[in-house]
Amino acid sequence: MAIVRYDPFRDLRSLQEEVNRLFSTNMTRAFDDEGIGRGAWAPSVDIYENKDQIVLEAELPGMKQEDFDLSIENNVLTLRGERRFEKTDETDNYHRVERSYGAFTRSFTLPQTVSAEGATAEYNNGVLRVTLPKREETKARRIEVSGAQAGGTQKTIETTADTGKAKEASGGR
Repeated sequence: MAIVRYDPFRDLRSLQEEVNRLFSTNMTRAFDDEGIGRGAWAPSVDIYENKDQIVLEAELPGMKQEDFDLSIENNVLTLRGERRFEKTDETDNYHRVERSYGAFTRSFTLPQTVSAEGATAEYNNGVLRVTLPKREETKARRIEVSGAQAGGTQKTIETTADTGKAKEASGGR
């Protein structure tokens, strides 16, 4: 058993780190001469998977396809772009601007179970949908085992290569 030295300031240091993190991420927005906040925003992203693919959906409202870039390099999917504040008329006097503007970058490390070669992306109604197919060797497959004895039972086992988990279903034979 190892002896652990008591540190009375450990909790205080972790609280200080949390406060520093809070202020460093939320207070770094730069404002231009019109008082419009720029920078420090990131589009919301949902990631889900099914048996054949992993899907990433990013909200990019009001953006055109030319305003963002999507790339996969070294098993990392990167979405970067910029949402610009476009003043339609010089006589407009904005009282409140709550939407975020500026450059953004989001990066996601892809699991080894997906294939970047078959990736597809579509942009529709402000939502970018990236579909990444799973590799064939990681998909679940059925293996049937039959008994050699008379009156034996047959078992079907489903395995998934990436998790090593197995489900068993037995049937009479």
